[in-house]
Amino acid sequence: MRNLVAALFILPSLPTIASADPATECGGSSQVEIGACVADTLKRVDATVEVYLGFAMTSAKELDDNTGRTVAIPALEAAQAAWSAYRDAHCEYVGATFGGGSGTGIGIDSCKIELGRDRAEQLMRYAQ
Repeated sequence: MRNLVAALFILPSLPTIASADPATECGGSSQVEIGACVADTLKRVDATVEVYLGFAMTSAKELDDNTGRTVAIPALEAAQAAWSAYRDAHCEYVGATFGGGSGTGIGIDSCKIELGRDRAEQLMRYAQ
């Protein structure tokens, strides 16, 4: 019963799963405006991922230094390379679902924004 009460208390404070995609966040009255906004947002998200990756790298270096092992930095580098390859491949697939339409670039960039935001959140878990 306590868990149910706690869930009912916490549930309304959680973000909704069906939040707006980056293109919708940008609004705009034309595809050109939306495309420019999404491209700018992607630049900011990519920069954020790089900053958070730097924080995670610092933590990985400290861990390697403290343990006398050299495993955390190479593991993080490999994970980041794999994530980057996945992001690019997956978002190209998302773009392909637009069938060559004019919204393809917006779809690809929106996908990269969403995955980048998730990656930044993941990286911050490992930054101390």
